[in-house]
Amino acid sequence: MKLPTFLERLLHRRHGGVLLFVLLFLTVALLTRLALTVKAAGDVSFNLSLPAAYGLGAVYDLGTALLFASPLALLFIFLPARFFAGRLGRGLGHIILFGGLGLMLFGAVSEWVFWDEFGVRFNFIAVDYLVYTQEVVDNIRESYPMPLIYAGLFLATLAGYAVFWRTGLLPRWFGAEPQPLRARARDGAAWLLAALIAGFALDSDRIPNFANNYNRELAKDGVWSLFAAFWNNELDYNQFYPTLPDDDAFQRLHGVLAADGAKRIGTDPHDTLRFIRNEGPELRMNVIQITVESLSADFLSIFNRASRLTPNLEDIAARSLVFDNFYATGTRTDRGMEALSLSLPPTPGRSLIKRPRNENLFTLGSVFNSRGYDTAFIYGGYGYFDNMNDFFGDNGYRIVDRASVASKDITFANAWGACDEDLFRWTMREADASFAANKPFHFFVMTTSNHRPFTYPEGKIDLPSKESGRSGAVKYSDFAIGQFLREAASKPWFKNTVFVIVGDHCASVAGKTALPVQNYHIPLIVHTPGGQIAPGHVAALTSQVDYAPTPLGLLNWSYASRFYGWDVRKPLSDPRALIGNYQKLGLYKRGDLSVLSPVRQSAEYTFNPKTFDLTPKPPQRIEETIAYYQTASYLYRHDAYKAVSPEDQAKYRREAGLAPLAAAP
Repeated sequence: MKLPTFLERLLHRRHGGVLLFVLLFLTVALLTRLALTVKAAGDVSFNLSLPAAYGLGAVYDLGTALLFASPLALLFIFLPARFFAGRLGRGLGHIILFGGLGLMLFGAVSEWVFWDEFGVRFNFIAVDYLVYTQEVVDNIRESYPMPLIYAGLFLATLAGYAVFWRTGLLPRWFGAEPQPLRARARDGAAWLLAALIAGFALDSDRIPNFANNYNRELAKDGVWSLFAAFWNNELDYNQFYPTLPDDDAFQRLHGVLAADGAKRIGTDPHDTLRFIRNEGPELRMNVIQITVESLSADFLSIFNRASRLTPNLEDIAARSLVFDNFYATGTRTDRGMEALSLSLPPTPGRSLIKRPRNENLFTLGSVFNSRGYDTAFIYGGYGYFDNMNDFFGDNGYRIVDRASVASKDITFANAWGACDEDLFRWTMREADASFAANKPFHFFVMTTSNHRPFTYPEGKIDLPSKESGRSGAVKYSDFAIGQFLREAASKPWFKNTVFVIVGDHCASVAGKTALPVQNYHIPLIVHTPGGQIAPGHVAALTSQVDYAPTPLGLLNWSYASRFYGWDVRKPLSDPRALIGNYQKLGLYKRGDLSVLSPVRQSAEYTFNPKTFDLTPKPPQRIEETIAYYQTASYLYRHDAYKAVSPEDQAKYRREAGLAPLAAAP
């Protein structure tokens, strides 16, 4: 193999091993990018942005390779001059390069799996998964034939190393003359300086916003993206996003929140506290909120007539209030939980579920608690995952999860939790106990079956477990919900209960745009078997931020609120949906999408619901978008989004001229 003269000179030195590592890294990175391009061939735009993505990708690959080679650069400085002349030294060289190649190929396979699930290179989700290794490892083990994959990786590493040996590069490095310490230090310093420059120069935010987000993702280096996500897991809104003066942002927000006629409480301009007044008798009904993992609207036949996966939900919806244009605020379960419980726009970085200082917040549960309800979070998995137990426990919810039930109460489980049938049996038991104690109840129930590895008890539906993938898991969740409602029908509390079925997020978050609007559409179905809430359809555009005020409105409750959302049934003149991911923050309104991005960027687009394309347009709603997200960030940072005590709730009722509520039993 003929190398350019300067590369030949680099190779014939102690630090030639660094060069070999970099060449291996660049080769594997290029092959990974090619494989992901083939994987997404139907979504990638084959235009000039694609070679641009490959060119930028090569730059990021090189920078990442230099950074990860820096420990080798240090090692080769301090090893004795004749170390590589002996067997031990050469053995170490073989181990470093063979092990490095194995790790690179393992990373490439991991990226393929991650891309298959999320349609992006490694990001903050991968960082979170590294924190919860048990669940993730179990999920991978149950989803993929790991022994075969490990064997394939070992053979691929052997084959790759053999090819690498046949190039003659490795023997040429071993044949380098010993160098004195001064020369090794000089060469090592040069490699370390290059790595330092790469560390300061590379920034994934500098990658252009190509029209096709798949092309932009291909421009990234997966390893670099993983570590960048680790460092940027928390994003300060005021530092990274477009802002307004705080007073102006809150003034805009107050103008928006006044659309439902609520009366502000107090004089603090940086508070969303207001009194929601509803007419008619207030209903003291139980509320069981079934939050279904990854339930895209497209899975339901009421939204997609081609689907045959949800016969039970179709039957339930025919007798329920259905929200036709309901959107998730985020792309992960913790984001769905955040919005459904807090009615707060998603702040950038990690969700409030996983942040410090997230206790005693104004939640849907806090409103129920103020009226003497038994409020519980019921989860099929281990609630320490994503900090769920701490969040809900610190905000007034009892915790019922996999760790708190007896082993006999679990008939089937996978990496993510007990099957949905088991979960609903726990829910039934908790409802029976609350009813026996003469306590109304509100349960936040979170399912797990509709999650990879998509396993569930055999014989329940006509699709085999795991082999049917997501389709089987959706149909099983539908079966479990239908069975739960049929069994609950015999309970004395049944006809005085509101059953809410809602998705936490869509099954797929990937798309050609950074915020693919169509992949945020989820179902919201409100079912009252006692007939207290009339069935029908709500066509208004809305999102999970509007969830919490809506069931309270359906119950005709009057209460003090800090919620950002509205009771969607009210005739609002300008409905909207708030959608985002951990970096992009969006406002979807009247067919337009306004987007805020780090490095203080903003843009506005027209969304085509048939082609899903976004067409740039002159901005009109950027300041409104800023107002939502900046104020939400402000309230969290200043500990100002706090629960309203039962005493204060009673006081605000009196001030509104309403009769006191009947004492809770």
